[in-house]
Amino acid sequence: MIGFIILVVIVLVIVFWAVGIYNRLVSFRNRFKNAFAQIDVQLKRRYDLIPNLVETAKGYMKHERETLEAVIAARNQAVSANAKVGGNATDAAAVQQMAASEGALSASLGKLFALSEAYPDLKANQNMMQLTEELTGTENKIGFSRQAYNDSVMEYNTAIEQFPGSIFANMLAFKPAELLQATEAPEERKAVKVTF
Repeated sequence: MIGFIILVVIVLVIVFWAVGIYNRLVSFRNRFKNAFAQIDVQLKRRYDLIPNLVETAKGYMKHERETLEAVIAARNQAVSANAKVGGNATDAAAVQQMAASEGALSASLGKLFALSEAYPDLKANQNMMQLTEELTGTENKIGFSRQAYNDSVMEYNTAIEQFPGSIFANMLAFKPAELLQATEAPEERKAVKVTF
């Protein structure tokens, strides 16, 4: 009888241990999904601000139509890539495509802002100033959200790779999540030489 009780206790300990590991993996997965959803919220805000920014700039930048169209095209591509990910950060190709399209959108916005410097009336426009300020704040929030997402993904990926979590992760189809990485070309990462 004592042997049976010891066996039941051992089985219960193993079951509770396995349930604890499973719950820990689910918790980490939900954290990185929530972190990705926070990025998504900020990206949607960014996508909503861009058409207003372009419309405001159109009246002043009549000769810069190509740049304005490039911003809208980059925005639409980023919206499409973001929808493709659909909150599933375990689809590495979709996450990389989203990061690349977001990089292209940032580059086209950078060109728009650089060109707007040549139009003093546009820079002084109250609506443009407000939109630029909101977009800058949103960009900062996106950066912080990406950092939080990457931290959550690292924690999750570590949990599914470490023993004994890796055993349960493989059995229960927990897939690694993709980190968001910078998409610049290697030459853009080099330090800029400044000479006087």
